Amino acid sequence: MTTLGKNIKALRTQRGMSQGELAREMDTTQQRVSEWETDRIEPSFYNIVKLLKVLDITFEDLTDGL
Repeated sequence: MTTLGKNIKALRTQRGMSQGELAREMDTTQQRVSEWETDRIEPSFYNIVKLLKVLDITFEDLTDGL
C-alpha cells in the first residue's frame, strides 16, 4: 500500500537528496522528515506546499497512488 510518507521518501531519493538535505531546504529537522516518511505524522499544509516547491513536483506527483 502506498502512503504519503512512502511517496515523500521515493521522490526525495529520486532527486538524490538525503533526509538532512531535504530538512535544510524545508527549514525543519531530519527527525521531522523521518517522521513524515515513516507516516508517524503527516506534514502540515504549509509543509506540503513547501515540499512541492523544494522537490519541484505537483500535488498529483506527491499523492499518486493514495
